[in-house]
Amino acid sequence: MKIHEYQAKAILAQFNVPVPRGEVAFTAEEAEAAAKHLGGSVVVKAQIHAGGRGKGGGVMVAKDAAEAAAIARHMIGMKLVTHQTGPEGRIVQRLLIEETLPIERELYLGIVLDRVQGLPVFMASAAGGMEIEEVAARNPEMILKETFLPGVGLMAYQARKLAFGIGIPAASVNGAVTAMIALAKACVTMDASLAEINPVILTKEGKAVALDAKINFDDNALYRHKELMDLRDVNEEDALEVEASRYGLNYIKLDGAVGCMVNGAGLAMATMDIIKYAGGNPANFLDVGGGASAEQVRNAFRILLTDKHVKAVLINIFGGILRCDTLATGVVAAARELNVAVPVVVRMEGTNVEVGRRILMDSGLNFTLALDMRDAAEKVVKLAA
Repeated sequence: MKIHEYQAKAILAQFNVPVPRGEVAFTAEEAEAAAKHLGGSVVVKAQIHAGGRGKGGGVMVAKDAAEAAAIARHMIGMKLVTHQTGPEGRIVQRLLIEETLPIERELYLGIVLDRVQGLPVFMASAAGGMEIEEVAARNPEMILKETFLPGVGLMAYQARKLAFGIGIPAASVNGAVTAMIALAKACVTMDASLAEINPVILTKEGKAVALDAKINFDDNALYRHKELMDLRDVNEEDALEVEASRYGLNYIKLDGAVGCMVNGAGLAMATMDIIKYAGGNPANFLDVGGGASAEQVRNAFRILLTDKHVKAVLINIFGGILRCDTLATGVVAAARELNVAVPVVVRMEGTNVEVGRRILMDSGLNFTLALDMRDAAEKVVKLAA
């Protein structure tokens, strides 16, 4: 789950990570009042779940409260397009009004999971303010890394090593070390899958401050942090993905023409791969899970077909907990309810497979059965074309 910058900063502040003073605004009047409260000169920042806002016109400096109100009137309701939103952009519905600070240097701090070592890795770079992916591609030596144990946290000696490594002056090292340790604690405590400050700045007084903040949470751990669900902004999420989450389905919209419905994340990824090998492009990732009911399958099929770009559907099921007859019953019910017009290819193996195939064949609907994954992929790609 993603949250907005102002929400991420509020969480970091709880762990004593230094952040600028700021207030959220939903109207120009609220922006003007916030600017007055913060001293007049402020930064007006569009709040969307995407990076590159500054380049798209979503971050502007106002010299006084009146200018902050004028900027807010322009930003609220605008379609903000960045390299992360794609050409469709995002509609700005809220702003962060933040005090201006004297910037001496911009640095990068971030934490992600190192899947090779199975540990969180703390990254630091002197190239703050830049896209970290570009830095990693062009100058990987500029990114310093320290893995740490979640139960222990980032050690002070590791933080000092990173601080000196990215050129933080000696007088500012202690403050930077404190901020790094606090960021690591926040990441682990809140079960974040990503915690990033880009940039963290050194002010002219040598203080380290999180000028930006991005936190993504592990959905599987949200049951431990039910209060975080109040931070969810469904307006920033794909409508089909939001709909799928209501039924406990793992759905991610892609840009291809072959709709996929699979049980199991590994099989789903393999299915997308084999569609690509067959010359097609998947329209989605959809894992109905191992224990899906006929009702969940029906809703999954309905959500999948709501995507107007889907020209053909591949259902790839290995029946275990989710029996093949349960799947077939759900698919037939959904196909009849929705008057499915696109071709549907089904490959299934496992528990009650013969019963499942018979349900599909006796339905009177236009299902194409496949012998194996390769056969299924070739058939669905041909039908989609």
